[in-house]
Amino acid sequence: MNEDRIYERAEISRDFEFNSEVAEVFENMLNRSVPFYDKVIDMTSDILSRFLNSRDIVYDLGSSTGTTLIKVSEKLSKMDLRYVGVDGSEAMIKKSRSRVKMFSHTSGIDFVLSDINDFETKDAGAVILNYTLQFLRPVIRESFLKKVHGFLREKGVLVMSEKVISHDPVINRAFIDFYINFKKSMGYSDLEIAKKREALENVLIPFSVSENIELLKKVGFVHVEPFFQWFNFVSILAVKG
Repeated sequence: MNEDRIYERAEISRDFEFNSEVAEVFENMLNRSVPFYDKVIDMTSDILSRFLNSRDIVYDLGSSTGTTLIKVSEKLSKMDLRYVGVDGSEAMIKKSRSRVKMFSHTSGIDFVLSDINDFETKDAGAVILNYTLQFLRPVIRESFLKKVHGFLREKGVLVMSEKVISHDPVINRAFIDFYINFKKSMGYSDLEIAKKREALENVLIPFSVSENIELLKKVGFVHVEPFFQWFNFVSILAVKG
């Protein structure tokens, strides 16, 4: 696993992009930037084992380097499931396909190069949307989630993880500070943290937990509940009626 040192250089000032440079270090970046990243994947596997049927298809929209599907397929190897990762970054898809060849149990995983806004499917057993919605423009999130709802079969599930904000300024400031301390504990310098925050400022726009839940219910999900939260990161289960 290559170590993420992209923002060590003070001269970097561009917005964050899912390019080849990021793809090469993305696994390290996730593990050092997303608290309990592996635990959320384990919990996602538990949820899917409960709600999926044999021969269901699981779609991961914004699948990046394929880690979630690889790990879920390993956990659920005794179930007859298919997995499809969808990502709009050619570098990420290339990395995913390369990584999947390293594992003997991943014959049921495919990766599709497509803008997730243009992707279409139906009768999915589950859709995974981990740390993806936050990168879509707020104005299109409702219509996008409505389309995702339409992808699912009856009683299909959406597992969604997001970075979130609190509208209480005191709590929000505390959560931000806790997150900065987490990243420092993972070896990031003050410079790296500041440069990445600057790069993400116009790209990653988080909602609050309640705003995400309201959106999911508004587009038709009947059962919606957070199943994990670490300060300003939350994972939500939504079940189609």
